Amino acid sequence: MTTYYLFSSLVDRVADFFVHWYAGGFRIWSHITISFMETLDRKLAFKITFKYLFRPLYQDRSVIGYVLGFIFRLFRLIIGIIIYALVIPVAILIYLVWAALPIYIAYKIIGSLII
Repeated sequence: MTTYYLFSSLVDRVADFFVHWYAGGFRIWSHITISFMETLDRKLAFKITFKYLFRPLYQDRSVIGYVLGFIFRLFRLIIGIIIYALVIPVAILIYLVWAALPIYIAYKIIGSLII
């Protein structure tokens, strides 16, 4: 009876650890990543810049205002795409490394016990 209790307690603790590590960790990491992306969006204003891409710059309705507005906003959109294209894969990579950490540690422990 005591052996069963210890074994079931061990299984429960290991299961709780993995639920906490993966489900809770994913929730926290996704919140951090989304908050960072929202901060970036406030700085880059990607959606608003795209919306006003063909509008004149500073309401200057001359040809120069339209051309400069398009060029500046297009440059800002390209910079935004580049920044997003760098941030998103880095965030995914950090999460994947973090998620693989328990598996790597268990592999090292089991490997040291076998040899």
